[in-house]
Amino acid sequence: MRIIDYDGTYPDDVIALILHIQNDEAGIGLPLEEQPDLLDIPRAYIAPGGFWLAVDDDGALVGAIGLMNVGASCGILKKFFVRADRRAHGVDGALYRVLMAHCVRRAISTLILDTPSVAVDSHRFYERRGFVRADRLELPSAYGFPDRDSLLYLKRL
Repeated sequence: MRIIDYDGTYPDDVIALILHIQNDEAGIGLPLEEQPDLLDIPRAYIAPGGFWLAVDDDGALVGAIGLMNVGASCGILKKFFVRADRRAHGVDGALYRVLMAHCVRRAISTLILDTPSVAVDSHRFYERRGFVRADRLELPSAYGFPDRDSLLYLKRL
């Protein structure tokens, strides 16, 4: 498995992976139309932040993670998904480490994320890495997201 910068090679696979996990696995009901960032990853992520993919030895997409840089040393961790059969095999940790190293290089000192309340395993992952639950009023930057009974998390780096 390797982590690569998004270069436009897997656009349909990224969308399929994310929609499958959001809607088929988690039952969130979040259509592509409410996620325009997925239709233009270079504009939404790469220019201001970053977007990385985990690809297995056969070249298949197994995970993704994105960073939106919203200024004032603040970033939003977005679109962090790992294929079900690759969870707990180090893919999540590898993607997360790449994102965190990028945050250090870009002097991002605060990360925000939202995650569905039903994603209990995700909550544990974030909490083990120092994220704390936050209220919208505690966020250092305005953050609009498609709320599907989501929890907000904040991490100071």
